[in-house]
Amino acid sequence: MGPHPAVAAIRLAVRRVLNDVAAQVPDTFSAAIPNPSAASRPVFRPVGDVDPRHAELRTPRPRPAPDAPLVLVACSGGADSMALAAATAFEAAKLGLRAGAVTVDHGLQDGSTGRAVEVAGRLRALGLDPVDALGVRVGRAGGPEAAARDARYAALDSAAERHGASVVLLGHTRDDQAETVLLGLARGSGPRSLSGMAAATGRYRRPFLELDRSITRQACAVLDLPVWDDPHNVDPAYTRSRVRHEVLPVLEKHLGGGVVEALARTARLFRDDADALDAWAAQAEAEAMTDEGLDAAALAVLPPAVRRRVLRRGAIQAGSPAGDLFARHVEAMDQLVTGWHGQGPLHLPGAVELRRRSGRLAFRRM
Repeated sequence: MGPHPAVAAIRLAVRRVLNDVAAQVPDTFSAAIPNPSAASRPVFRPVGDVDPRHAELRTPRPRPAPDAPLVLVACSGGADSMALAAATAFEAAKLGLRAGAVTVDHGLQDGSTGRAVEVAGRLRALGLDPVDALGVRVGRAGGPEAAARDARYAALDSAAERHGASVVLLGHTRDDQAETVLLGLARGSGPRSLSGMAAATGRYRRPFLELDRSITRQACAVLDLPVWDDPHNVDPAYTRSRVRHEVLPVLEKHLGGGVVEALARTARLFRDDADALDAWAAQAEAEAMTDEGLDAAALAVLPPAVRRRVLRRGAIQAGSPAGDLFARHVEAMDQLVTGWHGQGPLHLPGAVELRRRSGRLAFRRM
């Protein structure tokens, strides 16, 4: 008998991502070696009577070569990331890959350090190695949610570089994707924001973007994995929490079921369009660039969607934080091309200045 459907779903999702990693592994890494001590590991150990569906979980797993590529799991201890950690621990060794994990202590709640240490212990019990529990200092830029996210990704980047990890896996689900689309819609940030989270961005991979949150929670219950529910996830002081517990339920109630799936599908469609427009914008930027800056006349003949992407790219390359660059900033930059009447320079987030002079647009970090 095969694994429970929820367990099978999370493993399949992880396997698809790890297959891409393993495809780049030299043949010398492909043969995992037996690990005599694996039978004693507390890997997915069910409590009470043994369910025959979990028989394969008690089988000693192969041990990857010590110099095999490493995959890290970002794990908060919640259901999504614990399910991800469990599936990765199960699948990685079969592909000749090492699997480790990182849990980040944001220091925003009482007892957070103790919880991070506890989560790290659970991750080691799954057979993941190395496992880091990292404390971070959360700033204030962009609001509490954005500041915590920036600190978390900085810690994950640092851990990946320190351990030489090939990829970092994140536990975002289809529900998270739907929330991201709604947040982008509310902010009026344009198609790129509405395209949500990418399945792959740099070293980061999101295997669960096609899975509902309920599946990861069910998988944890089946595998008897303890999970921690972050109280911030239900705190109405946080925008995403309000979207999750107030906005989406109302939409589901009044628009019928399937809103989460529809929003996630919308994200995929917007991403395809946004990727195509971004490629066009990159080419247009190269063609409009001169020694003195961007040629305003060359920009003026471009479709607005492409021209504004060129301007936004220029601002970000000059040092303006992407998360702080809103539609109003892009529209103001566009006015230097389409509504030029001798106006002065624009001051953009990140102490970036955009000035038009002699038909050229030049960005400058102040």
